[in-house]
Amino acid sequence: MLRTSYLFSSVLTPHDVKRDGRVMNFASDNWTGAAPEILDAVMRASEGTAPSYGSDDLTKRVEARFCEIFECECTVYLVATGGAANGLSLSVMTPPYGMVLCHEQSHVQMDECAGPEFFTGGAKLLPIAGPGGKLTPVTITKALAGFPERPPHGAPANVLSLTQGTECGTLYSVDALTALCDAAHDAGLSVHMDGARFANAVASTGATPAELSWKAGVDVLCFGGTKNGCLAAEAVIFFNKAMAKDFEFRRKRAGHLWSKMRFIAAQFDAYLTDGLWLKLADHANAMAKRLSDGLCAIEGVEVSYPTEINEVFAVFPDGVAEKLRDNGATFYPWITPGDPADGKMHRLIASFKTTHNDVDDFVDNVRRLL
Repeated sequence: MLRTSYLFSSVLTPHDVKRDGRVMNFASDNWTGAAPEILDAVMRASEGTAPSYGSDDLTKRVEARFCEIFECECTVYLVATGGAANGLSLSVMTPPYGMVLCHEQSHVQMDECAGPEFFTGGAKLLPIAGPGGKLTPVTITKALAGFPERPPHGAPANVLSLTQGTECGTLYSVDALTALCDAAHDAGLSVHMDGARFANAVASTGATPAELSWKAGVDVLCFGGTKNGCLAAEAVIFFNKAMAKDFEFRRKRAGHLWSKMRFIAAQFDAYLTDGLWLKLADHANAMAKRLSDGLCAIEGVEVSYPTEINEVFAVFPDGVAEKLRDNGATFYPWITPGDPADGKMHRLIASFKTTHNDVDDFVDNVRRLL
């Protein structure tokens, strides 16, 4: 029985398969290359020399730029992977004997190979169910009620970890996010946000980055760039600056202090200039919505969750997914805890490079097969 969220090369082609010169690749935004503006910035950063380990002017400029975008004085640390961002940020938010509440489908729970447990030194993750990848104040309160304070036997709850947008492609509104953060803080928990697709959330909701983060009560945000046009660029943003006290040591100890930090900074410098990050995310969202609308119009196909960012979750009639792959389409089966489709769901992701033709070819293939 498959117990992970992904099926890898055994069911996917090792490279893009084309039909009539077109690509129907909806495997992941991680498969997509980097935006030209990002590559150009990296090339420029390679000219000449610069101080190492983040003491260069470019890194300092990017840190200041984050403060402008989020409308506050925040502390920013750059890392190369989302797993490092999540694990390291949680490591300063909970002691090894503490507990982190998260959704049962969250990336920290399902897809980081116990990385959060490793970085925190063994903190417990408490996975909580919730429809559409989301939690509510009620579900948090109920979960906490099941773990009353029993020192030294029970692990104390320290952190609520949220994902925006969620693993189901859904979004927390500003009001919903604020209510969650209020409930967490009232219970003595700090709030961590996995923002691997934070750009898609901002582009979709129209809310400001500040409204979807610290103004709602988020203490630490892992701001992702890799899935949305960067090569390898993630930022850990501390709105609660006191929590960043020893992060620089943890980052170094974990091997995530890049000696040539300017190459991560260069990516963010381009990414955050002239709203590029939102333009790329907005295009990916639009392509996913086009795909979702097209599939919803086909009798026999079910879209499992609202398409609010660049992810579409669909259930096809038996045999159709296999035939689509035979025709050159690339996408993942998607099996997770609380699976509402009994193992028949598939995830399709659009990126900043997805075209109208990619979407229309896929929808046309589904229509012909049915």
